[in-house]
Amino acid sequence: MALTSYICVTCGVQYSPSALPPLHCIICEDDRQYVNPAGQAWTTLRELNSQHKNVISPLTGNLYAIYTEPAFAINQRAHLLLDPGGNILWDCIANIDEHTVEQINGLGGVRAITLSHPHYFSTILEWSKAFGNVPIYVNALDAEWLTNRDDNVQLWSDKELHLWNGIFLVRCGGHFPGASVLYSPVNDGILLVGDTIQVNPTLKTVSFMYSYPNLIPLPKKSIIEIQRSVNEKDFNAMYGAFGKYILKDAKQALNDSVNRYLEIFE
Repeated sequence: MALTSYICVTCGVQYSPSALPPLHCIICEDDRQYVNPAGQAWTTLRELNSQHKNVISPLTGNLYAIYTEPAFAINQRAHLLLDPGGNILWDCIANIDEHTVEQINGLGGVRAITLSHPHYFSTILEWSKAFGNVPIYVNALDAEWLTNRDDNVQLWSDKELHLWNGIFLVRCGGHFPGASVLYSPVNDGILLVGDTIQVNPTLKTVSFMYSYPNLIPLPKKSIIEIQRSVNEKDFNAMYGAFGKYILKDAKQALNDSVNRYLEIFE
């Protein structure tokens, strides 16, 4: 019987090849996510390719957003950071096809894939193979949620991981134990945050949650640790996972938001 790498319809994460769909999705059954009330459902990359397309949209001269239309699963955006030392893919989306690969190669390809947390692990092995088996950097504290893994997955354990040209992965914790952000010094400093830090609709404040769909907040100590982790970096802009961006004074927005949270905890 042929083996298939099934993808969870609710979270968009791909599992190791199997003859039949898995019985459970460990990502969705975790209390940070949820199992669809209609029941667990699965799809494949071939089915995704036939029903969806990706859009690659420029944000700045060195940053692009990558997202799927129509929306699929969590509907997060990946981002491609262009850098002379090699381009970095920040987070992933489930859908990947030849047209997407061709467009990204036209921008210089991908040297490394970096992840904020398990909800965006999606089809990371497919992305890595498409660009020459590039390394996939996953924080070791989140390794238990890897549903599909090969030698391209590189676990990192320190508080920070230096990539090149002043670009760092920074482990903040909170949403997941290994939840991380990506810092680059370009454009007066930027943070790509996934939803380790959630940019709010006002584009002036941020939020911090243990679970977004289940509305479970983080405790005070976790919020303070996130603030401490990123405040050591000089940054002016912050790019979230859902097309919401703070384009200036992002550090001030972060600190004002932390103070607002702490006032509520008093």
